[in-house]
Amino acid sequence: MSDSPFSEKSNIHEFTVSELSGALKRTVEDQYGHVRVRAEISGFKQAASGHIYLALKDEKAVLDGIMWRGVAQKLNFRPADGLEVICTGKLTTYPGRSKYQMVIERMEPAGVGALMALLEERKKKLAAEGLFSPERKKPLPNMPEVIGVVTSPTGAVIRDILHRLRDRFPTHVLLWPVLVQGESAAGQIATAIRGFNTIPQGGPVPRPDLIIVARGGGSLEDLWAFNEEEVVRAAAESDIPLISAVGHETDTTLIDYVSDRRAPTPTAAAEMAVPVRSDLLNYVGDLDLRIRRGLTRAIADKKDRLSGLARGLRDPQSMIADKAQHLDHLDSRLRSAVSNSVTMRQQRFTSVAAQLRPDLLRRGFSQNTERLGNYQARMDRAISVTRVRANDRLVAGVRMLESLSFLRVLSRGYSIVKDADGGVISSVSKIVEGQNVEVQFHDGSTSAVINETDNPPLKKKTIKPKSKKPVNKPEQGSLL
Repeated sequence: MSDSPFSEKSNIHEFTVSELSGALKRTVEDQYGHVRVRAEISGFKQAASGHIYLALKDEKAVLDGIMWRGVAQKLNFRPADGLEVICTGKLTTYPGRSKYQMVIERMEPAGVGALMALLEERKKKLAAEGLFSPERKKPLPNMPEVIGVVTSPTGAVIRDILHRLRDRFPTHVLLWPVLVQGESAAGQIATAIRGFNTIPQGGPVPRPDLIIVARGGGSLEDLWAFNEEEVVRAAAESDIPLISAVGHETDTTLIDYVSDRRAPTPTAAAEMAVPVRSDLLNYVGDLDLRIRRGLTRAIADKKDRLSGLARGLRDPQSMIADKAQHLDHLDSRLRSAVSNSVTMRQQRFTSVAAQLRPDLLRRGFSQNTERLGNYQARMDRAISVTRVRANDRLVAGVRMLESLSFLRVLSRGYSIVKDADGGVISSVSKIVEGQNVEVQFHDGSTSAVINETDNPPLKKKTIKPKSKKPVNKPEQGSLL
């Protein structure tokens, strides 16, 4: 009997492909359920579904990796080929391809160099969009009534800001507490900036006139939340002027480029936000003193000028006395003139009244009546003469018309023949046999019908009625 494992009598268990793939999958996942790998990204690809596919490699080997969409959405940076990262997850197999791969549950850049490269790439992208343009920056208010602060409520930053504001210029402060470090810090900071901008004017919560985004110092990794794109865009979209005070003076984050003003420290941000109250009081006091001095000097100048003008004026009492004397003189003249006028009018009235005796009025009336009768007789004679002369001229005219009238010719035995339309027939050639005509004599007219004569035969034709309107010619009769 042969000892070969491939002999027909071998008792080794026979696996199906699916059984073997499942056994390998369970073994790999049990042995490598939680691993941490440092490698360089290669073949980065993000599918339309949101899943990320890539390869992790070093100098000697390559490991396929996959990151599901939910994990990919939480990344605080964008992976790229050539970037060294540290991935945490588990190993598994893919039976359909007979391959193993890593399911990545967390990814972070490996080292400061990778973060700096990512930071520089993001900075160039945002600068190309114009978010860092100086024209976008807004001036800070001189004396804000309300200041909104975005920072951690437990750190020393908020205490330093409140202390400096209290020393310089006590101001109402609204704190929006956020995390300033960690994965969820960027989302909270962006929400706080947008939240302050959504507070309405005149509402129950006062709207800030200025926003301060602050954090203490730390490493690049500690300050990374202020380099996130959502924080930078929220700061750029803010309608309220914004001061960034992140880290120490040597620390620079992307929010510093889009803020309206950058402060080297949170304490310096408070100093930028408000003036020094004592300095303002001194300045106001100096202005008040200068105004008082100016008013005193102006009043003194006005007094001197008034005194100079007063010296050129007469004594008001003497001026009033002169005018009063002049007024009395005018009153006396007015009374005398009125009295004289009344006396003259009384004399004239008496003189006129003496001429208005009844006998004088009756005598004048008789004279006027006689004169009026003479005028009436003369007018009647003139009218009579004029009427006779006009009648004579009218009679002469009538006689002349009668002598020139055609009726005198007709009275000597002549007549006028007219056609049916009233037109005069002046020639025998214009009549036809059987035509109805009208014969006018000096004392009237009669109708007649044309018959044959000894003259050349008359033309027999049908006369069409004319369309013209009949001419009404009035007969001329005697005017007498």
